[in-house]
Amino acid sequence: MFGSTLDAVRGFRRPVYAVAGGRLINVFGSGLVYPFASIHFHLQVGIPLSVVGLGLLANNVATAAGTAVGGYLADRHGRRPVMVGSMALSAFTLAAYALVTTGAGFVAVATAAGLTMGLYAPASQAMIADLTDPGERERGYGLLKVASNVGFGSGFVVGGVLYEFASTAVFVADGLTSAVVAVVLLAALPRVHDGRAAASLSESVGDWGRAVSRRRLVFLALLNVGFAILYAQMQATVPVVASETLGLDSAQIGTLYVLNPLVLVVFQMPVLERVGNWRRTRGLVASTAFWAVSFGAVVVVEWAPTLLGVGLIGAFLVLRTVGEVLHSPLVTSLASDLGTADERGSRLSLVEIAKRLGMGLGAALGGAFFDFGLATLLWPALIVGCVGLAVGLLALERRVSPAENGV
Repeated sequence: MFGSTLDAVRGFRRPVYAVAGGRLINVFGSGLVYPFASIHFHLQVGIPLSVVGLGLLANNVATAAGTAVGGYLADRHGRRPVMVGSMALSAFTLAAYALVTTGAGFVAVATAAGLTMGLYAPASQAMIADLTDPGERERGYGLLKVASNVGFGSGFVVGGVLYEFASTAVFVADGLTSAVVAVVLLAALPRVHDGRAAASLSESVGDWGRAVSRRRLVFLALLNVGFAILYAQMQATVPVVASETLGLDSAQIGTLYVLNPLVLVVFQMPVLERVGNWRRTRGLVASTAFWAVSFGAVVVVEWAPTLLGVGLIGAFLVLRTVGEVLHSPLVTSLASDLGTADERGSRLSLVEIAKRLGMGLGAALGGAFFDFGLATLLWPALIVGCVGLAVGLLALERRVSPAENGV
C-alpha cells in the first residue's frame, strides 16, 4: 500500500512538490489548533458554543470572500504573488487568536483570519492545474491531500502535547508556519501563469460572473456546501463529544485524530487509482455513503461505555476520512475541467467559496443543536443530508459530458 502511494506521487514537476511542501508546513500549523479550538474557546475561555459556532461561521464567510478575491487576483495577476501574499498576511491574523478573551474578539479575529487565508486556495489549486497535464491532475490534487494530512497528523500530536503546557502557544505557532510558507513559496515557485494584468477590471470580474452564471458549476458548488456541512462537524462538534461525553483530554483527542491523516496518507493515492476509470460523480456518491455511516457511529457514542465510545469516535474518523479521500480531489478536478484555463481561478474559487460557506453553516448549526439540547438529533439529520447529496450528484451526472466527468 505504501509502495503504491509512493509510486503515485512521483513524476511531477518540481514546483508541484514546492506547492505540496508549502501545504504540508501550513497545515501542520492548522493541525496544532484544529481539534482544540472549540475546546479552548468554549471550555477554557468560556465562550458559549453557539458563539464559537458563530465565529466559525464568520471565519468561513470571510474565507469565502477572500476566496472570491483570491480567484480574481490569481487570474489577473498570477498565482504566485497571491499565494505568497496570503501566507504573509495570515502569519499575523492566525497568531492573533492567542489574544482572544471574549466572544466578540473571537468573531473579529476569526473574520480577519478567514479573509487572509481565503486568498490562498484558488491560487494554489489553479497553480497545480497549470503545472499538470489533464491525465495527472487528479493525482496532483491527491498529492496536495497527502501533504495536507501528513501535516495535519503531525500537528495533531504536537498540538495536543503543546496545548497541555501552553494553550495559547499553539496559535502563535500556527502563525509562524504561515510565515515560513510565504518564504518557501517566494523562493521556489515559478511564474507559470502571469495572469492578465492588462485586462480591465470589468473584463476580469466578467470571468467570475461567467463562472457564477454557469448552472452546472453553480449546482456543483451548492452540492459542495452540503459536503462542507459534513466536514465542519470534525472540528466544531465531535471534539466536544469526545471531551464532554467520553472525558478525553486534549492530548488524547489529538492522538485519536491522527487516524484522519493516517488513513488519508495511506489510502488517498491507491483509492484514486482504483476509481480512476469511474465517473467523478459516482466517486462522490460513494463518498456520501461513507459519511452517512460515520455519523451513524457517532449516534451510538452517548449510550456506549467509554472504551467502546472511543472506538466509535475512531470509526467516525476512519469512515469520514475515506469519504474525504473520494470527495476532495474529485470535486476539484470536476470543477477544474468545466471551462477554460484562463477562468480556472475564478471557477475554483466558486467551489471553494461554497465549501467555506458550508463549513461555517455546519459549525453554526452544530453549535446551535448542542446549545439547545438537541445534540442527539444532529447526527440523524446529517445522515438524511448525505442521502440528499447522493440524489443531487446523480442529477448532476446527466448534465456533464463523460470527458468533464473524468471518463
